[in-house]
Amino acid sequence: MPTDDEVVETASTAAEDVVFSRYDVGTVEDLDVTVTFEDGVLDVDVYVNAPDSRQDEAQVADDAALAARAAVDDLFEE
Repeated sequence: MPTDDEVVETASTAAEDVVFSRYDVGTVEDLDVTVTFEDGVLDVDVYVNAPDSRQDEAQVADDAALAARAAVDDLFEE
């Protein structure tokens, strides 16, 4: 059983990986990944500000949050 810290770290890393797979680091002006895991409930919020990119920031943020949840699901299946 993973610890709460492992869950948060896994989710955060997965979300950041998605964002930086879509954007160059210099393109991202602001990135905020907030992950909480309390009483078995995972909450992931991702905000991306990359105004000079052609990518839809909201879609990338949603994809990053989904990837974070999937990574945590995988962690619990190990």
